[in-house]
Amino acid sequence: MADTKAEKGESKSPAIDLDAILKDEVGQFGRYQLVTLALAALPVIFSAFASGEYIFTTARIPTRCRIEQCDGSASEVPMPEFRPAWVLNAINGTSADSFEACSRFPDQLPQLPSNDTCPADWFDRSTEVDCDGHVYENSLSVVYDFDMACDEWRRSQIGSIRTIGTLLVLPITGFISDRWGRRVALTINAFNTGWIGLVRSFVNSYEWFLALEVIESTVGAGAFSSCHILVTELVGPKYRVMAGATISTMFAVGQVILGFIAWGVPAWRPLTQVLYIPQLFVVTYFWILSESVRWLMSKGRYEESEAILKKVAKANKMQLSDKSLELLRSTAEAEKLIKKPKEPWLPLLVFRSRVILMRCCVAPIWWITNTLVYYGMNINAVNLSGNSYLNYVYVAAIEIPGFWTAILLLDRIGRKPVLITAYWLCAACQFIFAFMPAGNEGIAMAIYLVGKYSIAIVMTSVYVYTSELFPTKYRHSLFAFASMVGRLGSITAPLTPALAQEVWEPLPQVLFGSFALASGALIFTTPETLHTKLPDTMEEAENIAKRKMDD
Repeated sequence: MADTKAEKGESKSPAIDLDAILKDEVGQFGRYQLVTLALAALPVIFSAFASGEYIFTTARIPTRCRIEQCDGSASEVPMPEFRPAWVLNAINGTSADSFEACSRFPDQLPQLPSNDTCPADWFDRSTEVDCDGHVYENSLSVVYDFDMACDEWRRSQIGSIRTIGTLLVLPITGFISDRWGRRVALTINAFNTGWIGLVRSFVNSYEWFLALEVIESTVGAGAFSSCHILVTELVGPKYRVMAGATISTMFAVGQVILGFIAWGVPAWRPLTQVLYIPQLFVVTYFWILSESVRWLMSKGRYEESEAILKKVAKANKMQLSDKSLELLRSTAEAEKLIKKPKEPWLPLLVFRSRVILMRCCVAPIWWITNTLVYYGMNINAVNLSGNSYLNYVYVAAIEIPGFWTAILLLDRIGRKPVLITAYWLCAACQFIFAFMPAGNEGIAMAIYLVGKYSIAIVMTSVYVYTSELFPTKYRHSLFAFASMVGRLGSITAPLTPALAQEVWEPLPQVLFGSFALASGALIFTTPETLHTKLPDTMEEAENIAKRKMDD
């Protein structure tokens, strides 16, 4: 057995059961864990700001062609009236509120003198041509600043480029977290998000805006996963699902707050500043938060683990037993004497284990579906009929009952039944919404919200489930790998409005439904983790279904 563990890159696991210590001695969820959870909520809310801010700062603006002989030149009249009385003389449409955004009637030469403003006989109304310039209804988003009136793909590219950064940040954050700790990863990510986002609010070119979006997300978008890992590793097994759902709930609360802030501060530059300046103060968490005890133990830092466990016990009005103290100290002494073998490269360990390799192939597909559907529904919400800000708030708020439904069900019926049902309910809603006849806005919105509710159940459940499938020593790195590949979904999500506009209107929902249907089926290939101990080693993770714990 020792040789086998050495081959897998694991030194002998200490005979310390942290779950048992939390359960029987220092408290699974007391005042200490509650304070940590409350502190972690703030960076999670800020993460919601950062992840959804571009939906508003890059929002579409109603546009029309500039008719120079009627509007004047751009240098003379930068923002002429958007819906003048003569608009249907020059632009094809059915009313003063409904006309073509990207084409106009060509000039009919010679133009006859007229007492009217822009009369119809100035234009050849038998054909249409593309705009030479544009008039915008407002200047609230970067679409005005960077003149992207009819360039839907260029506008959508901002969200996709940003999510490429979120793909890159996950392995970086996973490495930092597993090497230097969850607290370090959290504070670095949150601070980087704050200062880079603030700098971006001052740029005046599309290229710099795009570059800073990528840089910000590459070095700052890992705060949410760091908070999730930190909190779930601190609480006892009984409250692990609740802690994870609370973190997800705070993300939804952040999105709701974002919707209202964007409604109140619609101009993109001040909005960005309001959202990002507070994030700079999260750097103080390095001195406020304690490190994950489970991570410290996995690194053999038992003296620090003992000090934190004493703080937890004191805050929770519990007592760490002499037996546990003696075990911690004896293990610390033993660790100093043990010459640890050089660990093999993590990908090599994964390829040696067919079971873990299978999970590393399946889990990313779940995450692609999660991010594609979750972010895709958020982005498309602002294009539904009605108030775009309120639509975004509704679609974000419906996540909260979804997260707590996951709490009620995960520890009662198991991880797999919840995930399969939620995936397939989401798929059904997407297909129904895609092919629903026009004129049923109320019913369509209800189905849209049920679909978002379903994917919210999945989001909470898959965070818990994925973290339970991998060992402590490599949990954040393997978790980050699945989430990283999953960012292919969030890279595609910002392009879905363009797909609906340029290719086929129901295409986004058909895409969402197909992925949800397939992901539900793939859940059957992995083990149930209900009532199992959190695995600490590769071997324990391989045999997870056999590691049942007492209620």
